[in-house]
Amino acid sequence: MSTHVLSLLVEDKPGLLTRVAGLFARRGFNIESLAVGKTEVEGLSRITVVVDVEDLPLEQVTKQLNKLINVIKIVELEPSQSVQREHLLIKVRVDNQTRSQVLEAVNLFRARVVDVATDSLVIEVTGDSGKTGALLRVLEPFGIRELAQSGLLAIGRGSKSVTDRVLKS
Repeated sequence: MSTHVLSLLVEDKPGLLTRVAGLFARRGFNIESLAVGKTEVEGLSRITVVVDVEDLPLEQVTKQLNKLINVIKIVELEPSQSVQREHLLIKVRVDNQTRSQVLEAVNLFRARVVDVATDSLVIEVTGDSGKTGALLRVLEPFGIRELAQSGLLAIGRGSKSVTDRVLKS
C-alpha cells in the first residue's frame, strides 16, 4: 500500500462529496485526509483526497470517479510536482516554567501563537507533514490538550492549472 494525493475538480453540487467518499468506502479504502473548498472558477470546487491504496485499485476508483457526472477532472499530485501543506491548531499546556520553552519551539518551527491563557497556548502551524509531525513531537512532552488538523491541501507546481481547460470552454 502507498499514499496517493488526488485532486478532483468538481461541480459544486449537493451530495457529490458523499458520492465521492462512498466510492472509496465501497472499495474498502480509508481516506486519510479530505479537504474541500471553492476554486477560482465560479461553481467549481476542489476536493483533495489522501488515500492509502495499491496502484491498480486506485486506477479502478479514478475510472469510477470520472463516471460521476459532476466530476470534471482528476489529477494525482506527486510530492515532487506539487506543493502540499497541512494546517494545525494545537493547544498546549504551559506554566511559568515551560512557557518560554514552548515559545522557543514555536519560533524554531516558524509557527505562531494565536491565543494565550494562563495555563495554555494555542499554536498555529502550516507546513508539510514532516514539519507538522516534528512540531507535535516537540510539544508532546508539555502536554497537548487539544488538536485540530485540516486535511492536506495540495496544488501542482508551475504555471499549469487544473482549471485551464475549464476556463477555455
